[in-house]
Amino acid sequence: MLLRMSTLLLRTLREDPADAEVPSHRLLLRAGYIRRAAAGGYTWLPLGKLVLDRITEVVRQEMTAIGDQEVHFPALLPAEPYRTSGRWTEYGDDIFTLADRKGAEHLLAPTHEELAALLVKDLFTSYRDFPVTLFQVQTKFRDEARPRAGLLRGREFLMKDAYSFDLDETGLQAAYDRHRAAYQKVFDRLGLTYTVVHAMSGAMGGSASEEFLAATPVGEDTFVGCTACDYAANTEAVTTRAPVAGDPFAHPAAEAHDTPDTPTIASLVELANTRRLGGREDWTAADTLKNVVLTVRRPGSDEAELLVIGVPGDREVDLKRLGAALHPATVAVFEGWDEQPELVRGYIGPQVLGKLGIRYLVDPRVAAGSAWLTGANEPGRHAVNVVSGRDFTPDGTIEAAEVRAGDPCPGCADGELTIRRGIEIGHIFQLGRRFTDAFAVDVLGPQGKPVRPTMGCYGIGVSRAVAAVAEQHHDDRGLVWPAAIAPCDVHLVAAGKGPQLDAAVELGGRLAAAGLRVLVDDRTHVSAGVKFTDAELIGIPRAVVVGRRLADGYVELRDRATGERTELPVDELLDRLTGEVSGNRV
Repeated sequence: MLLRMSTLLLRTLREDPADAEVPSHRLLLRAGYIRRAAAGGYTWLPLGKLVLDRITEVVRQEMTAIGDQEVHFPALLPAEPYRTSGRWTEYGDDIFTLADRKGAEHLLAPTHEELAALLVKDLFTSYRDFPVTLFQVQTKFRDEARPRAGLLRGREFLMKDAYSFDLDETGLQAAYDRHRAAYQKVFDRLGLTYTVVHAMSGAMGGSASEEFLAATPVGEDTFVGCTACDYAANTEAVTTRAPVAGDPFAHPAAEAHDTPDTPTIASLVELANTRRLGGREDWTAADTLKNVVLTVRRPGSDEAELLVIGVPGDREVDLKRLGAALHPATVAVFEGWDEQPELVRGYIGPQVLGKLGIRYLVDPRVAAGSAWLTGANEPGRHAVNVVSGRDFTPDGTIEAAEVRAGDPCPGCADGELTIRRGIEIGHIFQLGRRFTDAFAVDVLGPQGKPVRPTMGCYGIGVSRAVAAVAEQHHDDRGLVWPAAIAPCDVHLVAAGKGPQLDAAVELGGRLAAAGLRVLVDDRTHVSAGVKFTDAELIGIPRAVVVGRRLADGYVELRDRATGERTELPVDELLDRLTGEVSGNRV
């Protein structure tokens, strides 16, 4: 393949686009890989499409290597299967819906579990047909409220999704393990640094799931690792090590005190120590019980339910964690104080919530027998020795408090958690029978009785992977593509015009004939300086400069990642490049 920049659909930019927030967005636009078409939608230009196709091929190779079979479902889907599964309402505003000219409702596919289950139901009738795994590379759609960061949070994106069907849990676990290992091969080949973490299943449901997160400071996912063991989890899936329950009746009786002008936890703690409330002067924020009022709306419902979350006062409620725990319901901060006079804003305690019929969920640290300084449900008053299991009984526990660096590891006795950020590039799920139950997918088992298959689901964000690689492989001059997925193997630049330019074009033809992917800068209207700047911005792994030593039969080979420069005879260059590139073929 030989691409000539004089005719290539490519425009590089000298300045960063005003709306580009993260390095991948900025550099993919500046280097001419993508162009914005709409909010959350991008046109892939030739160089970008080459990278996208090479990543797609890596994914396809590893999927077929473990026996997955490729299919292609439609992107425009009928509403009825999604109503049957319940996800038409679960997805809420996150999906694009439309009606055809006859009034039939449809959606633009966010994912295809329903279609995969129906296809297997249509075609397979016997246990002899199993196991089977189907996969596709297909455009998906999500109606993001705030599309941002280029390819990292778009409304339209390319995804590989696979669906496994097995007759029992042992088969499902084996399929899950195969895909986990295949994903590691994929991301290793893409040159990504990543972590596999425990995750929430969200709209997919199921018993277990893991995310593959590419480490980057601009990632929208926060995850934790342990200083002493291999525990890693998305913060939404982190579990809190609860204290041992105590005797609720081992504490003095609760006492209410005047605590005027204490609008914050810090001011409450200061007053409590100054006045020695409860006979103490060692109060900290962790000894207080903060009660946060929220509203919860279930899919398809117009009515919101009041919910109060209790967390230690040194913690904030993490709405993202809370939303994941309550999915598919949506959560919002409560605003209707005038309509709930029985709740004294700023002085809410859990003592009256049960009488008011308000659901109360607490952080696991609020264990039975623990005593707290909390609101007394009277203006300007708090109470001490308010004990869980004596003065109030929660309706349950929930993981909603913020996770912090230094928290105890839930996976071992000695470790502490560290906080990192990453981009979700893959997610695997053990779905179980949610979708085969929804569509009554039954086959004849080996004993002559019906058997209901169990499912797994495995996704890779293919277009997102382009951005993830760009986030991890760039410098202050531009992109630095790994050789396995670069749009071309070599970028030829002539340091001058005339003989040097002609020689660059001729050399490009020879390299292309030898099987290399070649980009030659044959533009005559730009300077050599601009060509060199563009070469670094575009980020192809090797650049060949045809310059001052051409008359001696030498050219210069530059390594984009290391900056190493080597002068070589042309024939030696040909042998070296063909040998190196053959090892990077996708």
